Amino acid sequence: MMYGNRRKFLKTGSLALAGSGAAFMFPMELLASMRKRVGANDRINVGLIGCNGMGFSDLSSMLKLNEIDVIGLCDVDENVLKKRTADLEKAGIKKPIWYKDYRKLLENKDIDVVIIGTPDHWHCLQLTDSLQAGKDVYCEKPIANSVQEANIMLDYVGASDRMVQIGQWQRSQPHFVDAIDFVHSGKLGEIRLAKAWAYQGWMKPVPVVPDSTAPAGVDYKMWLGPAPERAFNANRFHFNFRWFWDYAGGLMTDWGVHLIDYALYGMKAGTPKSVMALGGKFAYPDDASETPDTLQTVFEYDGFSLLWEHATGIDGGNYGRNHGIAFIGNMGTLVVDRNGWEVIPEEEFQGWGKDGIPKMEAISKDKGNASGLDLHTANFIEAVKSRDASKLNAPIKVGYDAALVSHMGNVAFKTGNRIYWDEAKAEFKQTEANQYLMANYKNGWKLPMV
Repeated sequence: MMYGNRRKFLKTGSLALAGSGAAFMFPMELLASMRKRVGANDRINVGLIGCNGMGFSDLSSMLKLNEIDVIGLCDVDENVLKKRTADLEKAGIKKPIWYKDYRKLLENKDIDVVIIGTPDHWHCLQLTDSLQAGKDVYCEKPIANSVQEANIMLDYVGASDRMVQIGQWQRSQPHFVDAIDFVHSGKLGEIRLAKAWAYQGWMKPVPVVPDSTAPAGVDYKMWLGPAPERAFNANRFHFNFRWFWDYAGGLMTDWGVHLIDYALYGMKAGTPKSVMALGGKFAYPDDASETPDTLQTVFEYDGFSLLWEHATGIDGGNYGRNHGIAFIGNMGTLVVDRNGWEVIPEEEFQGWGKDGIPKMEAISKDKGNASGLDLHTANFIEAVKSRDASKLNAPIKVGYDAALVSHMGNVAFKTGNRIYWDEAKAEFKQTEANQYLMANYKNGWKLPMV
């Protein structure tokens, strides 16, 4: 893939759409022509919790499978429920039952599968409650807004016979899988550094606006749930919630979970020995967001380092790509993003020609026509039908590992120090850092107990 083509991609704004879930939106009129009726005994009934972004993209993808019926929509915003119902009607799907409280949806015995597409601070409660209600679950990433919640979710899923897929759909994207197979082949030589990055030039400042009353039709108290009680502010609602610590972890746990996941996968790595992070609000120091718009994070492992970096307002990422993962080996570097992958041979490697080692050839491959999201939701439904969790491409442990490392990066940023992980105790050796691993539920909501 030539750099010029990559630059053309950068200008399309696809990164912005992918961040919001809009890039995965499928024309509902086309969906109507694709779907075939199946017998009642073959249907799998789905309920969606959180209908505004990736949750509805996940549902739309799942509905391409004929056996899927959606019979419940849950959202705290009635305006979203109206919009999504109208979208479904374009596909010839009758109005599902509406819910504002997800617990009422879970009481519906006819629902087999739940999709969780809510803000991060809700995932732990909704996943564990769904499991207790006997539902199989497709849960958006990151799995949780804290390490404590992630630990609880891992334990709950491990003790359950339910199928749980995490929405890290790149695990089902063929060209990502092919790239990691190449990394694991050893052809790059010893890999000393893995990099993952997201440069998001489309992102503009979040303007400071005053608190206000919640829009008509919004159950704001339910939207807050276990998060600290605050007056309604439009900046914290819907998509922009991810830039506020109460509900999410910024780009580190948004794009970072996707890309760090593949860095860990390629390096066959678990938790790092230490973490340090530097950054801040350098692009938009006076806007309303809380999470850093510029960040560099280094994770220390035995024999290599993993570097994460992100920046908003600029597109100039590594290797001419505004996002990606690079595996830097002694013999060559492999770079992969959502458009394809390439291998860049080392020119100065001193081993070329010795012991019969030929110089590596450059490789360039595009993504092809496969939809990673469609393959991912189909993989989940296959596991649901077979009751075989080993078939899942992104089981809870995959989501857990990526969330844990990403949250560790945010903890290092918040402390401002290099912090060291105690693997035996599953906590940091610096006591002051461990406060940031914990959930702090408010408003009468209780953290699920293991």
